[in-house]
Amino acid sequence: MEFSRWTEIFPDTMLTAALIDRLTHRAYILDMNRTSYRLEQWLKKQRGGDS
Repeated sequence: MEFSRWTEIFPDTMLTAALIDRLTHRAYILDMNRTSYRLEQWLKKQRGGDS
């Protein structure tokens, strides 16, 4: 979930900002904006395209 939507879970914006700040300090943020490989494989199997 993108950071801008975290306030949907944690309603206090100040606390949410502080939480994100501490979690991302010295962290590497990986942008995973693509369909999951496992999900793609499962969907293929469900459709019968197992080749």
